[in-house]
Amino acid sequence: MLANYKILTVTHKHTQLKEIGDFVIKAADSRALKARLEALKAGFQLDELLYLPTCNRVMYFFTTAQPITSQFISRFFQSVNPELPTAALSQIEDVVQCLEGEAALEHLLDVSASIDSLVIGERQILRQLREAFDQCWEWGLAGNFIRLAYQQAVVAAKAVYSNTRIGEKQISVVSLAVQKLLNAGLNKNARILMVGAGQTNQLVAKFLVKHAFDDIVVFNRTLGKAEQLAALLGGKAQPLDALPAYTSGFDCLIVCTGATNAVITPELYASLLQGEKGRKVAIDLAVPRNISEAVVENNDINYIEIEGLRHLAEANLAFREQEVEEARMILKEYLQEFPTLFKQRQLEIAMRRVPTEIKAVRHKAVNEVFRKEVEMLDGQTRELMERMLAYMEKKCIGIPMKVAREAVMARE
Repeated sequence: MLANYKILTVTHKHTQLKEIGDFVIKAADSRALKARLEALKAGFQLDELLYLPTCNRVMYFFTTAQPITSQFISRFFQSVNPELPTAALSQIEDVVQCLEGEAALEHLLDVSASIDSLVIGERQILRQLREAFDQCWEWGLAGNFIRLAYQQAVVAAKAVYSNTRIGEKQISVVSLAVQKLLNAGLNKNARILMVGAGQTNQLVAKFLVKHAFDDIVVFNRTLGKAEQLAALLGGKAQPLDALPAYTSGFDCLIVCTGATNAVITPELYASLLQGEKGRKVAIDLAVPRNISEAVVENNDINYIEIEGLRHLAEANLAFREQEVEEARMILKEYLQEFPTLFKQRQLEIAMRRVPTEIKAVRHKAVNEVFRKEVEMLDGQTRELMERMLAYMEKKCIGIPMKVAREAVMARE
């Protein structure tokens, strides 16, 4: 039933971006994340689960027949984050959106087409959704029904980008951050330290190349990825654990990793400064934030983070308001198609046994019911019989599916 689709999400629309980190699963690596998600799925008896964290939202998309009560939501996020602040827990119903059935599917489509993003029209969310689905599918967390919704969301998003101007003059959180970086008046020869070599910093790197910054050192947990990014930038690469020993100073610090705790601590920042004075630029595009609040509060920093980009994002929305309305009309069409697709998928799953059952009937007929008669046949007749049975088997497998699909279409 469509009612089994559920979403629990925390987005930029209902809280400050720095608070979203409280609702993200804190895991040291992908193995730990997989274990946490498996425990969450089992502990709350979810049939399927898709986990999507981005720079301006965290979304848990799952299927279950059980009702989602306020008690369920509180227990769910206490399981996600046992250290969830008391203040966040007391306001959880104001911060967490709970969507069920058609509303959940509509939200998924809105997310995929970026009309629910902080920066309307950015395409990065579609890539993030793909990566999240692929990961959860590979881990056995997502199944056929989440896959069906995901596939429809991708098709709908592509239709929006093909038939509206929502992606015209494309901008993103990254491009807005770089715009603020340029406004800071940073010299092209500025010393830049980039911490993290994931997708977000790869996008940042493209802008740095475009604007001819050329003194860049990339630090990353996996050295190979740091080397690949450094090659694009014409810079140098270092493993992340070498960062505390770095002594060449910096003018700009760009940080975005998958870490769920502060990577740049006050002690590490002081070490990186090497006693230098003067204002530094720091870009932090991670959720949760990777630069400690104490670093920002106690140092002379031009701090650029996602929350501070809201006013630029609002100006972008004003430009695209008409396109958003057209996008919603397109998404509505794909949403209306979904019940039919869902019924067809239910039938496909229910009828998976048909081929096996028909093969079993054929085997029993040849080897048990008519065994003696079959044994009396000559080779040529036996071959003809096998060909006839194979033809009948193939047709008998296809007919029920065809009839079922036609019945579904006729009821719509």
